[in-house]
Amino acid sequence: MAISPSNAAAAYIAAAKNVPAGTRPGAEDATAAKSSFMDMIRATAEDAVASNKAAEKISMEAAAGRASATEVVTAIAEAEAALTTVVTVRDRVIQAYQEILRMPI
Repeated sequence: MAISPSNAAAAYIAAAKNVPAGTRPGAEDATAAKSSFMDMIRATAEDAVASNKAAEKISMEAAAGRASATEVVTAIAEAEAALTTVVTVRDRVIQAYQEILRMPI
């Protein structure tokens, strides 16, 4: 199943703004701030870093006896999901770049 990058980006923006699926983000509000693809990538990377820091913090609290195993597992799962997303986006960008390089001029 192929997923187009534009649909993936639109879904990510909709999820980030809590817009119902199937609607276009900002379609109703013409004055809504427009974000670029780079802003979306930056936000995704920042989310991944923040979730990793949170997982490390909760792990340290668990080692000190102030956090439960459930909290640790949840935080680590969130960090893993964020990292998987970042790696997938990176791989897709590299694939797109390689396809552009293969295009005849």
